[in-house]
Amino acid sequence: MLELQGIAVSPGVAIGKVLILDREGYRITRSQIDSTDRQIELERLKTAIAEASSRLDQHRQRSTDAIGEHVGAIFSAHQGLLQDPSLQSEWFRYIDEHCYSAEFAVSAVLNRYARAFRSMGSDAMSERATDIRDVERTLLEALGGHPMEQTGGDGQSVLVSHDLTPSETANLDTAKILGFCTEVGGPGGHTAIVARGMEIPAVVGLGRFMHRIETNAEIIVDGFRGTVILQPDESTLQRYRERKKDRFIRAEKLTQIRDLPAVTKDGTKISLLANIEFAHEVAPCLERGAEGVGLYRTEFMFLAADGEPTEQQQFENYLEVIQALPDLPVIMRTLDLGADKIGSLASAEPESNPFLGLRSIRLSLRQPRMFRNQLRAMLRASAFGKLKIMFPLVSTLNELRMARMLLRQVREDLEEEGVPLAERTEVGMMVEVPAAVLMLDHFIKEVDFISLGTNDLIQYTMAVDRGNEFVADLYAGHDPAVIRLIRSSVEVANRNNVDVSVCGEMSANPKTALMLVGMGVRTLSAPPAALPLVKQAVRNVDLTDCQQIATRVFDFGTAREVDAFLQQRFAELLPEMAIGV
Repeated sequence: MLELQGIAVSPGVAIGKVLILDREGYRITRSQIDSTDRQIELERLKTAIAEASSRLDQHRQRSTDAIGEHVGAIFSAHQGLLQDPSLQSEWFRYIDEHCYSAEFAVSAVLNRYARAFRSMGSDAMSERATDIRDVERTLLEALGGHPMEQTGGDGQSVLVSHDLTPSETANLDTAKILGFCTEVGGPGGHTAIVARGMEIPAVVGLGRFMHRIETNAEIIVDGFRGTVILQPDESTLQRYRERKKDRFIRAEKLTQIRDLPAVTKDGTKISLLANIEFAHEVAPCLERGAEGVGLYRTEFMFLAADGEPTEQQQFENYLEVIQALPDLPVIMRTLDLGADKIGSLASAEPESNPFLGLRSIRLSLRQPRMFRNQLRAMLRASAFGKLKIMFPLVSTLNELRMARMLLRQVREDLEEEGVPLAERTEVGMMVEVPAAVLMLDHFIKEVDFISLGTNDLIQYTMAVDRGNEFVADLYAGHDPAVIRLIRSSVEVANRNNVDVSVCGEMSANPKTALMLVGMGVRTLSAPPAALPLVKQAVRNVDLTDCQQIATRVFDFGTAREVDAFLQQRFAELLPEMAIGV
């Protein structure tokens, strides 16, 4: 038995036989044609481009119908790449001037672009390289290449591959493919987005492991923990089968408390809000009893469009969310991306470390036209519901003041234009960097609410890239340093009577959620699927239990000790929930 740790990108557990995706048929060797055949080869490529575009359009339509427009837009972007005049001119030049075959022209040019993107060293550019490879695969198939073959598997299987493109993921037959795992990839890539939309268990970023597996070997993919187990022994198989059955039964029971409030046994009310990326996720929020949206990540609209959406497009998107939740709060976070992820800013200089560079509120302030468009769209939508605006990655007081000043200017412009607006729109900030925590007593006087983004707070506090397999063990929300920063932030907010919420993954885990409640947090925001479990935990403890947990964790000096204590205490308070949490 071999256990591997990767990145969980789509929750669920898949147990089946290994099915390997073989890519050997796509190695293109240098091939030249007779000079008299150049025109024939050019026409063959033009026909293939049209055929590939048609196939991508089918992917787009099928994905839009089955999952949503945000996934369909990925394939629209692929079509745009395929139809790019400069790219096509390079292919045609390879054929016309060098007498290369259409296959070699396509592969040589696209591989050069893909290598260039990968060399930039950012996750966003690596994702662009994956998109390019997807277009290459589709075009080579249209030129008569053999589709990538899935070897092995005679029933329900788990797909194993070095990587999967969005097209390959969207084309998986979920009646036969129970889940997948890959050697590379990250949680924010297009493939991960498609997987979550399809609700297929998936783990990526496992590192090199395919040379260690055999076709039809037993495999378990744990999309909750990011774990893959190869050739599990019988006891492990049985444990995961029971876990799958237990999760199904538990999910059925949790639907019974959907409409009940999250109130501790001694009467303390906790507000449970949802984190969403797309408008269509509002329905799952309501199905799982969310009391509003605590974090709407608006940047996914920019990613799906592979560029900058217009003010009107953004307004319509925001309006769709608000109208679906007419009496509930919706906190919209302004753009939280780096310049390298926005197509309209592709001319921006590559950064050696984008996580410490021009991104989030820094980027918005450097791109006032783009920022104004987003703020205008949000303020216009505010007239139709309880919209709140939140700025991400604020690290200095000047950044907050500049953002608020621009917001005031936009409001004044809209009022002069006679555009209907909410009488007042609450403004808040994300607390995601240690600098914001240390200066929070100053920030708190200039905001209506704060939200602790624990995912980034962990990353910046521990100086660790959570997607880096070599330091992944240092990425821990229960590290004492992170816990102390959270407690300090909550104390400042409560002392100043300013609403404070936590919207990172710590809110989605019942163990750490109870600790946060004990620290004084009264609003938790988590992915919709996590809300019922957190609610069940809250409803079955006293506030004093949570406070004792929050006090005790400060006695420990390592993340491992804190984790062990939280697990033990959770099992004592809620033994029926402790299994699998």
